[in-house]
Amino acid sequence: MHFSLHEFLETALRLCVWLVLLTALFVPLERWFGARHDASARRDLGQNLAWYFISGMVPVVLLGVPTALLAAAAQHLVPAALTDAIRALPYWLRLAIGFVVAETGFYWGHRLSHELPWLWRFHALHHSTEHLSFLANTRAHPVDMVVTRLFGLVPLYLLGLASPGVAGSGAPALLLVVGSMWGFFIHADLRWRLGPLEWLLTTPAFHHWHHSRRDHINRNYASTLPVLDRVFGTHYLPRHWPAECGTGTPVAETLAGQLLDPLAPPAAPHGQRT
Repeated sequence: MHFSLHEFLETALRLCVWLVLLTALFVPLERWFGARHDASARRDLGQNLAWYFISGMVPVVLLGVPTALLAAAAQHLVPAALTDAIRALPYWLRLAIGFVVAETGFYWGHRLSHELPWLWRFHALHHSTEHLSFLANTRAHPVDMVVTRLFGLVPLYLLGLASPGVAGSGAPALLLVVGSMWGFFIHADLRWRLGPLEWLLTTPAFHHWHHSRRDHINRNYASTLPVLDRVFGTHYLPRHWPAECGTGTPVAETLAGQLLDPLAPPAAPHGQRT
């Protein structure tokens, strides 16, 4: 996919506008309802801002070619009968099915990023912050983001829920936008418990346990539907909050190191992640 200067500037402007809106919404909420107000959290602010723009622009470029190839391959791999049956469904039902299918793919992409050492090398960056905030949502290596998104997008194309062209790209684009916006919420430093809603949707409490430093980092993988963790045996949501967040896996302190170190061959076998 050719990414022109015009598209680059347009994407950068869109990210700036969204950053202003997100800051206006979440900064006051985190100040009023945050779990902690540790001044040391400011050291991550500059890097989080940099990762916000990197994560908003680089995956767009990296996903272009594999998505185009996937769309073309799906035309030959997906039976016409399946495609016709999917197209015959009401649009709202196609979106609902696509949402569940994509979320299940995202769940497994996320889970495997913890369970496979070569994927954890990239995903560890996301867990390296000890102070969660809404900007921690985009503190992620581009390779990590691309892999997880492909896990969600591939089933959509293979099941005929997405297709090449502008019309067929609506569902994937909508799912990515909604998922990204919800991601800012569940990473936010908001000490809220939402009662019965926690059975239906992921919440900050649910996802903060996923970022806990010790025993429960390998739980709560779902991005929006906690029922997936119940089905696959990884759900954990007690009434209290985790004592600390972060990971024991060493992560470079500099932005360049965080970007380049996971690309280098590992110096030694990975130990147990904490």
